[in-house]
Amino acid sequence: MNEYKTLTRTEVSVGDKLPTADIDITTGLVVCGALATRDFEPVHHSKAAAQAVGLPDVFMNILTSQGLMTRFATDWSGPEAVVKSVDLRLGAPNIPGMLMTVSGEVTALDKDSGLVDLAVTGENNIWGMHMQGTVQLTLPKES
Repeated sequence: MNEYKTLTRTEVSVGDKLPTADIDITTGLVVCGALATRDFEPVHHSKAAAQAVGLPDVFMNILTSQGLMTRFATDWSGPEAVVKSVDLRLGAPNIPGMLMTVSGEVTALDKDSGLVDLAVTGENNIWGMHMQGTVQLTLPKES
């Protein structure tokens, strides 16, 4: 069993880079992400529907992208961090067969409250920037 550690506000500084994460974009990820977020738009689970709008395959919905951005932040911060907000802008679509690399940086920190702002970007290996935005969370004091 893994022990998960939560970062404390004293362990973080503005300018810290988060470790990158590579996410394989698969048909299962795209379709299951759409269905799990109750997004039944055919372009997210029907290749024919996606091709009818000019894309080569199904493409990821915004709620799946938001979930991946949030997961990236909380994988870094640990389980006791509290997500306060997520602000996301989409760019190029993610379609099966792509690899999305997610990166981030601490852009603001209030050591008194533990409030941390993270700038997060996800770029796919074919069309570039898929998502960019900010995740704001709070970190606990040292135990």
